[in-house]
Amino acid sequence: MNKQCPCGTGNAFTVCCGAILEGARRAATAEELMRSRYAAYVKRDVDHLVRTTLPESRSPGLAASIKLWMEQVEWTRLHVLAATEDRVEFVAEYVAEGMPARLHERSIFSKLDGEWFYVGEE
Repeated sequence: MNKQCPCGTGNAFTVCCGAILEGARRAATAEELMRSRYAAYVKRDVDHLVRTTLPESRSPGLAASIKLWMEQVEWTRLHVLAATEDRVEFVAEYVAEGMPARLHERSIFSKLDGEWFYVGEE
């Protein structure tokens, strides 16, 4: 049985974000990349998060800071509020130190050589 993707599309993980995390296909849109990045946080896939960050936006300690953040939270739900060609506004629900919390972000993405990358937040 194939579990639903944590990104909230209702699709099976293997054909949704799983295929992107495994490198079997690229994200077709900024929203699809953002959803795959959320799934990577849920699945604790640091490599995908670093790989899909725009190279110029990668800090030297990016992987370590992502890993630390992953160890502190449990992601529970994603709500995409709005998406344009290169921006996605979302709310991600999580639990930290036993308390529910929400992250509200407007992310910026850029497409280079046919591949989408996370740039940062507005």
